[in-house]
Order: sequence, then structure tokens, then C-alpha cells
Amino acid sequence: MNDAIKPGTLLIEGGTLLPRSRVLESELYSSNWATVTNLRSDFERDISHAGWTFFFLAGSTQATVFGFDQQKAVRTAIGRLITAAQLQHCNCLEIGEITMKTFLGLPFASVSAHSRHIQGQSVFAG
Repeated sequence: MNDAIKPGTLLIEGGTLLPRSRVLESELYSSNWATVTNLRSDFERDISHAGWTFFFLAGSTQATVFGFDQQKAVRTAIGRLITAAQLQHCNCLEIGEITMKTFLGLPFASVSAHSRHIQGQSVFAG
């Protein structure tokens, strides 16, 4: 399981349809989501060359989780962001920013992300 999530990391939902020419290199992140380990530029280019669309939804989503275990707090925050992406009917998530701070001595993780969606049509049908 890959815990090296950083800004720019793409997560994709298991079972997402991809162009036949696209070979997805990934590592399991959670029960049904994986991190894309292909070079991001190659991944996006291959989707575009196949005539598919990789939507980027404007407006980021943010999750904040308090906890002394930083890694666990980040994973919990990403889990909440995955749920938010699913509610928007999106099959991908792009991590924007991960910050660790404290409030009144309590550490917390704040993670922001953009929902993304891969599909074979040019009009969003998430």
C-alpha cells in the first residue's frame, strides 16, 4: 500500500473505464482506489490522444482531520475527499495541497483536492 501521497498525485477509482490503448500503472491505495504511478503528463496525453476527456472540476474540496498520527490523519482526510469525489460522480481525484499544522496544541492535517473524471465523451456525464 502506497502512503507517499503528495501534491499532484492522481487517484483513480477501481473499475474506471480507460481507452484500450491506455496501460494504467498503479498501486492500491484503499479498498477501491489506486494511485496512478504513470507519469502524469503521459497519462493525460494518452487519454487525450485516444479521443477521451479527462475533466478537471473547478473549485477544490478540502478535508481537515485532527490527530497525533500524521499519516493516519492524511489517509482519513483523503478518504473524505474520495467520498466527496464520488458524490460528484467523478472517478478520479487530484491531490492539491497537504499541510500539517497545530491548533491549540492539537496537530491536524489539511488536504485539498480537485475532483477529476475520465470518460469517452466530450460532455461531462458523471
